[in-house]
Amino acid sequence: MSSLQTTGCFIVSKHQSFQVGAPVVTLLLLPCCLVLSGCSQEAAPEGPPPVRPVKTLLVASPDLGGERSFPGRVDAEAKAELAFRVPGTVKELLVKEGDQVNEGDVLITLDATDYEIAARDAQATFDRAENDFKRAQELVKDGFISRTDFDAKEAEFKNAQAALERAQQDLDYTQLKASFDGTISQRYVERFEEVQAKQPVLAMQDNNSLQVKVAVPENIIRSLRPRNGEDQSTRDQVPTWASFDNHPGKRFALTMREVSTRADAATQTFEVTYSMPAPADFMVFPGMTATVTADLSKVTAGERVFSLPATAVTADAELEPFVWVVEEPALSVRKVPVEVGRLTGSSIEVEGGLEPGQRVVVAGVGYLADGMEVRLLTQREEAEPRADEVPVRPTSEGPSS
Repeated sequence: MSSLQTTGCFIVSKHQSFQVGAPVVTLLLLPCCLVLSGCSQEAAPEGPPPVRPVKTLLVASPDLGGERSFPGRVDAEAKAELAFRVPGTVKELLVKEGDQVNEGDVLITLDATDYEIAARDAQATFDRAENDFKRAQELVKDGFISRTDFDAKEAEFKNAQAALERAQQDLDYTQLKASFDGTISQRYVERFEEVQAKQPVLAMQDNNSLQVKVAVPENIIRSLRPRNGEDQSTRDQVPTWASFDNHPGKRFALTMREVSTRADAATQTFEVTYSMPAPADFMVFPGMTATVTADLSKVTAGERVFSLPATAVTADAELEPFVWVVEEPALSVRKVPVEVGRLTGSSIEVEGGLEPGQRVVVAGVGYLADGMEVRLLTQREEAEPRADEVPVRPTSEGPSS
């Protein structure tokens, strides 16, 4: 028994059996348990948490302030292509290209012979229907005709009246008149030429009031277009003017007229339309080019809108968006709540809480915790994505680490 207690082992042969009392068994098992527990390996002390490598991006300044210039295209404030509403043969061309015309002036006439005949025929039909209707009015009073016959005469009279009005209107349509004060910009037909209804025969435009159309990139359109709930007068906070290459030193103030809210499919830019009066000392025609300059310093002074990769933004349990900012030189991450805007491709607009020059984690954001120490990936490591990271191509300016 002493040997068993010394070695801490309790061996029973399968060929032998013996019975001992409960106290003895207890005394025998207790040292064994103590020895066996002493034989187990001691738990290794917990070391510091591993430093996680992260892919980051320096937040670049929007750099929208100051003056920005864009190429513009001049267009007419009012323009139209004129057409006859009836077919016919061109009889007279009373204007030529470049002529100034006033609203209501006759520009082109058609041969009206057929329409004059139709108008006289409609007049004769109307006169007869009118006389029949007047006689029917007297006869129905005395009961000489039924109410049904009287209603038929009344219907014939009204149909003849409508036909006469239509014939007279077609006769008037043989004269093409100017819709507004302007200039004849182009003529499409010649004398004695057959034209169809709604076929353009003239183009005219108002050169006294012009439009300038500009294609603006998406990072600038936010400053030009008023936000929801803002007064449209806020567009006047951006001083904008046009200049022309052949007249350097002269600037013409522009007034914003409209802003497109749909990007061009090819260029991914938004069209902004300005209006301007025609210069008095030289001619500017639609189709010419101009340089449009906008001073964005007033509207972008306090604005902080950044474009980050969409993978940099995540959300907490309440679905509130945030990004991880790397605190330097400690190289620990801090959660910064942000507001997100429009998503364009792999980039997303972010505002609130960020400053230019801060370093933001753009990959592996789901594995981080507030205060966790991180290690910045080198350029070579970023070129070989880890298995648990999503490759991200930064869309903002600024170096990445």
